[in-house]
Amino acid sequence: MPKQKIVVLTGAGMSAESGLKTFRDENGLWEGHDLMQVATPEGFARNPELVLEFYNQRRRQLLDVSPNKGHLALAKLEQAFDVSIITQNVDNLHEQAGSSHVVHLHGELFKVRSTMDKNHILDWKKDLIFGDLDDKGHQLRPHIVWFGEMVPMLETATEITQQADILIIVGTSMQVYPAASLIHYAPAQIPMYFVDPKPNIRSADFYNLTVIPKTAAEGVPLLVNELFNN
Repeated sequence: MPKQKIVVLTGAGMSAESGLKTFRDENGLWEGHDLMQVATPEGFARNPELVLEFYNQRRRQLLDVSPNKGHLALAKLEQAFDVSIITQNVDNLHEQAGSSHVVHLHGELFKVRSTMDKNHILDWKKDLIFGDLDDKGHQLRPHIVWFGEMVPMLETATEITQQADILIIVGTSMQVYPAASLIHYAPAQIPMYFVDPKPNIRSADFYNLTVIPKTAAEGVPLLVNELFNN
C-alpha cells in the first residue's frame, strides 16, 4: 500500500527559533537599507557590493545555526509518509535535519549562479565578492529569487501540492504571493494543519482545517506525534 502524501509549506517562522533573522526584521530595513536596495535586480545593478554583503551576512549566520525541533520532527515524518516540503526559506535547515525532498521557492543561500546563465549554479558557503566569476568571465550572484523576478519552482510546487493527502502549513502568513496561492491547489476535503503562534487564518476559512497556535518548534512535534498515532 503506498504511503500517504504529506505536503508541507514552510515560511520564516519555521527557522526563526533556530536563530535566523528574517529579512523583514526591524521594519523591513537592513542596516538602514530598504529591501528594495538589497533584494531586487535593480538594487544589484546599482550597488552589487552592498547586495553581495547582505547575502554574505545571511550566509555566515546560516553557518552558525542548527535545525530546531520542528525541522527534526518533519524529517521524522518520512519514516511513515511520502513527504515533500515546499519552503519559502533560503536556508538549508530542512536538509540538515534530514528531509530528503525539499523544494526552495525563493532560492538557496548556499548556492550562487551566473548573472548571464541562470542554469549555471554552484554550491557556495563562503563570502561572494564582486569579481567572483563563472568560467566564462561573468559575475556570480546569489541564487535567490529577488522581488520582481519569476519564481521558477512555482509550477513544480503547484504539481506537488495537487498530489497532497494531507497539507501542513508552518510559520508563514500565507499572505505573500505567489506562494500563498498554493493552498488553493490542494485537493478539496483533505486534512489541513496550520502551525503558527499568531495564526491569521481560521478553521472556518477552509474545510477540515486544524489551527495549532504554537511556534514551529512546539507545534510541529505535537502534530507529527498525532499523525503517527492516527
